[in-house]
Amino acid sequence: MNYILETERLRLREFTLADADFIVALLNSPGWLQYIGDRNVRTIEQATAYLQNNILKSYEVNGYGSWLVERKDDGQAIGSCGIINREALDTPDIGFAFLPEYNGFGYAYECAAATMAYAKEQLNIPKMGAIVLPSNDRSVKLLKKIGLQYVKPFYLPNSEEELHLYSS
Repeated sequence: MNYILETERLRLREFTLADADFIVALLNSPGWLQYIGDRNVRTIEQATAYLQNNILKSYEVNGYGSWLVERKDDGQAIGSCGIINREALDTPDIGFAFLPEYNGFGYAYECAAATMAYAKEQLNIPKMGAIVLPSNDRSVKLLKKIGLQYVKPFYLPNSEEELHLYSS
């Protein structure tokens, strides 16, 4: 397996079509639905299309994207973390999500901090952003912990939902 990043406890790698079952679980987890939004991915076929049209496409176009996060000790897939290019933002942004049973162990901080360093040192991305629902206290705390600062309210195109924009 070709890993993008390794930390003390985690490995990050590119998603493959073989990860469709994990995508179904992650995109339908309570935290994803509440804080990121319903992507209408309920089946392996829909997850395969989501992977092809979003995640795998980002690897081709940008050379990076969301990566699968797995534990080193047992290879268990636990979440995703990576760098996303959004047309609505001036800079790439960091994104992360974990299955609920893996929250509270410091995994998000561990891989987000490593991803920020990778973006700067390996990809020469001088500035990173993030968008988050103001009510997502855990993610807001994590963004601040990895060095991002609140900039302003932000709205995605065709959305009236207020997000907060953070930047390094």
